[in-house]
Amino acid sequence: MPRLRPTSRQLLPVLVTAILLWLVAGPNLRLAVGSLIDDSGPRPVFTLAGWHELFVGPGHGLSNIEFEALGNSLLISVLSVLLSAGIGVPLAFLVTRYDFPGRRVIAGLAVVPILLPPLVGTMAFYFLYAPSGIVTRLVQSALGLSHAPWTFRGMGAVLAVHAYSFYAYFYTFVAAGLQRLDESRLEAAGTLGAGRSRVFWTVTLPLLTPSLLGASLLCFMQSMASFTAPYVLGGVRVLTTQLLASRQRSSLTLMRAETVVLAAVCVLFLLLLRWVESRGNYYGGGKGGAGRRRMVRSGGTRLVLGLLGAVAVVVLLLPHAMLLLLSFADDAAWTTQILPPRYTLDAFRFIAAQPDGQIPLINSLAMATQATVANVLFALVAAWCFARVRFRGRGLAEALAVLPYAIPGTVTALALAEWFSVNQPWAGRFLLLSTYTILPLAYFVRSIPLTVRAVGSSFAQVDPSIEEAAGTLGARPGRVFGTVVLPLVAPGAIVGGLLAFIAAMGEFVASIVLYTPANRPVSIEIANQFRGSYFARGAAYGVILVVVTAAVLALAPLLGRRRELPLA
Repeated sequence: MPRLRPTSRQLLPVLVTAILLWLVAGPNLRLAVGSLIDDSGPRPVFTLAGWHELFVGPGHGLSNIEFEALGNSLLISVLSVLLSAGIGVPLAFLVTRYDFPGRRVIAGLAVVPILLPPLVGTMAFYFLYAPSGIVTRLVQSALGLSHAPWTFRGMGAVLAVHAYSFYAYFYTFVAAGLQRLDESRLEAAGTLGAGRSRVFWTVTLPLLTPSLLGASLLCFMQSMASFTAPYVLGGVRVLTTQLLASRQRSSLTLMRAETVVLAAVCVLFLLLLRWVESRGNYYGGGKGGAGRRRMVRSGGTRLVLGLLGAVAVVVLLLPHAMLLLLSFADDAAWTTQILPPRYTLDAFRFIAAQPDGQIPLINSLAMATQATVANVLFALVAAWCFARVRFRGRGLAEALAVLPYAIPGTVTALALAEWFSVNQPWAGRFLLLSTYTILPLAYFVRSIPLTVRAVGSSFAQVDPSIEEAAGTLGARPGRVFGTVVLPLVAPGAIVGGLLAFIAAMGEFVASIVLYTPANRPVSIEIANQFRGSYFARGAAYGVILVVVTAAVLALAPLLGRRRELPLA
């Protein structure tokens, strides 16, 4: 590759490492150390009070609510993985391996849950399945019941939301894994006398282990970090909601101990899955192509699959339909009726015409754009350093670049809140809490792993000899990067940036901890509108978020292809 001046070559890795130490390591270490220090008095004092209350509590037993919250978080996360896998894995096999009526429709709609931001999806589920929800009241009316057939609260409700939201991870990962499988290996096992069942358990499933582990990791992390569903639906204590409760009660040592435990569980689960993955041999997808789909010829089976497909389509689209219906409903006219009796455009008029309606959208668009631009710029420099420069501390820097992925958003937000709550420039701490800057900064930190990995994947596919050739022809390093490297890694940077933008637009967990009236984002406005019984306005904001998400997701492959065309 072209030789950089020694000062420049050393400066960029130092800059990347310094930013990661400042925004990732510093806040989290401060939070961890703070769990052992009581700084509420004039002088900091070493204490284990927070840890004592977390694991023992006033009841001196397992009935302690903090320990209950930890147990519930772990149980919900494990069950979410199992339920999501139970839906996503069979669906991936069905759509990828078999041809039947409605297959393409199901394949196209299988990922629609991704379009719903967490808060919007949870609220849609609430208006569908809560005691006063549309589906609940339809079932109650059809069965002639005097009371709602279910309450849709607690662990069961949270698991229902999680299963709907997270099964798409298993579906997409396993479907992609099946497409990469070498069909000849499966055929070879069959010619040696193995039946379909044995081939599945001994060949297909082991080769899909990386896909299953990746989906399990995402699902477990998202479930442990889940705040919106337990917060909105209630009825179950989990660590994420207890964190906010402890902060509101000013139980800071307890809150810090809870954050350390929550982060430690996620990191340990990440390390466990990486260890399991490292112990296996999963090569076998090099030739790609999972073979021709088998046509389902049995009339009865085709009918059953068609009916199941129709049910799946209804279930998948119901939350989106509920959101759209609610956005046009007249709140004042909808009282005891199952469906809104009157519809209006007032909610969208409020957002389009009133400054109070526009401000949250403008804030979110501005902060998401600022965070995304910072993410892409940082990812380009960081990924280049990790891929092309050998420097001391590279392993630490790479680990810190992944760490926000393993740490729940609630922990990240609370860590940043404490880190930037005082003005200590000598320690890299500035008074940013309760200012506009803190929220886009949190969005930036949350998306570091996403963008760095996306750009890093592109760098891994670029042959360094291309850069070296440009350098030997006399091009300066900056010109080589701008004219050779940047066009090659642009597709990864574009996709990573668009995904980071989507995450920032719908971010609720960090927003509820860090937002101020000056930077109130759309996710907080949705919660406020629903809390004030302005359901149509809250749903209208949700519809706009879904449309923005769908547009950005549709834009990603188009931009990627457009950037790649000149290089062909």
